[in-house]
Amino acid sequence: MSAPHALSPLPSVRLPHPIAYTLLIIPFGAMSGYVSVAMAFLCTRFGLSVEDGALLVAAGMLPHIWKFLWAPIVDTTLTRKRWYMLAVVLCTLGITAMSAIPLGKQNMRLLEATIFVANLASTLVCMSIEGLMAHATPPAERGRVGGWFQAGNLGGSGLGGGAGLWMATHFSAPWMAGAMLGAIFLAGSLALRWIPEAKAEARQVGLPRAMVDVVQELWGVIRSRGGVVCAALCVLPINTGTATNVLSQAEVAAKWGADENTVALVNGALNGVLSAAGCLVAGAICTRINSRTVYIIVALLMSLVATAMSLSPFTRTNYIAYSLVYVFVLGLSYTAFTGFVLDAIGKGAAATKYNAFASLSNAPITYMGLVLAWAQTKWGEHGMLYTEALAGVGGVMALSVLIAAVRPRGTPDVTFTEPLAPGSN
Repeated sequence: MSAPHALSPLPSVRLPHPIAYTLLIIPFGAMSGYVSVAMAFLCTRFGLSVEDGALLVAAGMLPHIWKFLWAPIVDTTLTRKRWYMLAVVLCTLGITAMSAIPLGKQNMRLLEATIFVANLASTLVCMSIEGLMAHATPPAERGRVGGWFQAGNLGGSGLGGGAGLWMATHFSAPWMAGAMLGAIFLAGSLALRWIPEAKAEARQVGLPRAMVDVVQELWGVIRSRGGVVCAALCVLPINTGTATNVLSQAEVAAKWGADENTVALVNGALNGVLSAAGCLVAGAICTRINSRTVYIIVALLMSLVATAMSLSPFTRTNYIAYSLVYVFVLGLSYTAFTGFVLDAIGKGAAATKYNAFASLSNAPITYMGLVLAWAQTKWGEHGMLYTEALAGVGGVMALSVLIAAVRPRGTPDVTFTEPLAPGSN
């Protein structure tokens, strides 16, 4: 496999300010935040269990695990901007429908199906932006752009979670919360005018042939040494941030004396500000330190935060403090993730290659969400937090073994781009 393509724009194209990506990715984060915070908190209020809440969150995560399967269609048909507008309209309809269905055991299947479809639409939002971002971002700007991009993602999650919860509990009808968020999505799409278009790839051939070419390019990345390490970073149970999903549920938050207003504040405005700050700080760090190294260090830091929260008294003040430190650290990890993936994928078939790794990264978010919900039911809040911490440390140890195994003898710890020999590690 050749080295990754340089992500340099055409000389005549003016670089957009990365805040445009912040605004455009908000719907993607908000869709996830509304399910994992607003709906998860309300579950136990309406007769659902902590594990029922985890199942709803998992239904939203499922399309993000498999989204690489339809990413080639976004790469090879329409333009990225047309895909974005189509996806935003679908997200607006989806989040309104999600908020309109009453929570309850009798509606679990309908809720799961609606959440799945709405989040499938949100994957198209992310794919279209990733294609635009990969084509317009030079290598020196990857860390900075990744920081702004993930600031919008996590800020949007705070908007959908915190503001969504507040609106769902204060508006006269629950569907109004979803409709208001949808209106924000549509308003943010105006930022498209600041970004140069990235046309569909390989338009001179038919869609089947174009998709085959895209998959072949993806396979070239995956079979490289850097691709193997990148995939491992994505699939191991590190930097998942899933403890937030459990801590946001009313029954669990109450153990710290946190009510709905506290959860809405911590997972809304404050979450958005702190996680976005973490993204921007990591963006600056990743311009100086390898993004993969930053990601590993942050994983250990997140385990430390989970352990400290478990050891500290269960008070409302500690709930707020540790939750905010946790989301700041999560912001650091998201930017580092974007940086090491952009380093690995190059420019061609950007949506497919980025989403192949993003899909892998959503697998541990999904299974750790279920594991932590199970741990909370079996061992309580202390056991849940210790499970989160041990998973992070164990993941870093497993990754260290893999890096040592694939590193060519006598070479420094860098991102490897040469293909693996058949049958090698």
